[in-house]
Amino acid sequence: MSLKVQWKLCWENQLERADHQELSEFFRKSYGPTGAFHAKPFEGGRSWAGARPERRAIAYDSVGIASHMGVLRRFIKVGETDLLVAELGLYAVRPDLERMGIAHSVGALTPTLRELGVPFAFGTVRHAMRNHVERYCQNGMASILTGVRVRSSIAEVNPDLPSTRTEDPLVVIFPVGRPLNEWPPGTLIERNGSEL
Repeated sequence: MSLKVQWKLCWENQLERADHQELSEFFRKSYGPTGAFHAKPFEGGRSWAGARPERRAIAYDSVGIASHMGVLRRFIKVGETDLLVAELGLYAVRPDLERMGIAHSVGALTPTLRELGVPFAFGTVRHAMRNHVERYCQNGMASILTGVRVRSSIAEVNPDLPSTRTEDPLVVIFPVGRPLNEWPPGTLIERNGSEL
């Protein structure tokens, strides 16, 4: 990790067109190696894939953007329980800094998460990122839920396709205002909207 990383915590409406352009390029370079489909939403200066974040944590170093994580407050339904969470998403690290770690992003966001007044932060990741996320969860600061499906709206409406999709990602929860053992039981999470 670069020792010269500076974090910028900002509201979405504080970003200028040039910021979105720079983030768009960063996401295309970060997500592109996992498949052209993953980079496609970020074409044309767009710096979000599904839902737009409410706030962003952006790390900069002497090269440019080093890391990013977005936050969006929303209600989800876990089993039969409606729950306010801060959804974490749009996580990326510049390829030359991949060992920077999710812990640095969440650590930078901790004051913002507390300020938002949510009981938990919640995010989903691909199973391929399990080892990466498990290292962060070892200290008890988060927990991975498996066997939980997540149903979301699809960001782009297409008359030939369903308007929702159900996936089986790794669900990561972070205690903010309540302890991990108060996360409600359930094997289905209903996102009220599209994935961040």
